[in-house]
Amino acid sequence: MMTGSIRPVDVIAGPGNSWVNEAKRRVFGEVGIDSLAGPSDLMVVLDGTTDLRLAALDLCAQAEHGSESPLVAVVPSEAVAMELEAAVGDLAEAQSSVKDSPLAVVVVRATAAAIAHANSFAPEHLELMDRGSASLAGEITTAGCVFVGEGSATAFGDYAAGSNHVLPTGGTGRFFGPLSPGTFRRRTSKVSLDAAAADALAGHVDALARAEGLPVHGLSALARQTSRKNT
Repeated sequence: MMTGSIRPVDVIAGPGNSWVNEAKRRVFGEVGIDSLAGPSDLMVVLDGTTDLRLAALDLCAQAEHGSESPLVAVVPSEAVAMELEAAVGDLAEAQSSVKDSPLAVVVVRATAAAIAHANSFAPEHLELMDRGSASLAGEITTAGCVFVGEGSATAFGDYAAGSNHVLPTGGTGRFFGPLSPGTFRRRTSKVSLDAAAADALAGHVDALARAEGLPVHGLSALARQTSRKNT
């Protein structure tokens, strides 16, 4: 897509609002994009030892991004759930910058189930605030960024820790990763067959090609066989 004022590029990447997302959607296919970023989200995993004020602060900090930012807390009991909800409510009431973001508090009693829940949700930000978080981090496969331990607030990742702040949202961590130099790199495949390889593969290529109704593909491969070259 050409404009009169913007020089054509090959890749468009980075965060933005709904207008930026729609612009990316329209040019995808003509240029590469990193992803379509949705509302920012956060999941926190707690246990009975977690400082709930810290968890509430992190959830409310995420809610500053807007009322569409989903928040999820995975807790070990109904009692912890009630305490956390109360702490979040008190803090949100005291801070006008905290938007009315949806908060889901999920009771998951087993550690393995909590990890499975996190991998299923594929959060943009995942805070492992439980006591065994360091040992659990390696089991997370879909989160955009994993924050390990109570000291690792998402705010550090936003501003100072050095992790990329452009992360997959809306569950797209199942197939996207954070923005990285790889976003701007392009791979090219290379095929080089010697005579022995051509001899070994040509017959298989011919059989597959004829099965697909593409016989000249097969002839092209067979013509590379040493025995046929010499006749």
